[in-house]
Amino acid sequence: MAQRTPEERLAKNKQKQERLKQEERKIKSQMVQNERKARTRRLIEIGGAVESVLGRPIEKEDLVRLIGFLKQQEERGGYFTRAMALVQLQQEEKYSVDGQ
Repeated sequence: MAQRTPEERLAKNKQKQERLKQEERKIKSQMVQNERKARTRRLIEIGGAVESVLGRPIEKEDLVRLIGFLKQQEERGGYFTRAMALVQLQQEEKYSVDGQ
């Protein structure tokens, strides 16, 4: 087997680099797509939860009032944020007790 010239080795390395760059772009694209799908799913689930609590579909004109209400609640004392933190703490405590 004949040894390759430095130019041939360099060309081969450049090809490898290009393949790795392409693979990196593909992986990053997949990650972005997966994040987008997860966000879409989360938003759909949140909308479904709100509609189930209200007992009716959320209309477009309801969104402004809903956003205003949520902002107002957070400004008044972070009720939703505190409630979510409490639920998270309870879940963690339950997990640590169940996990033992």
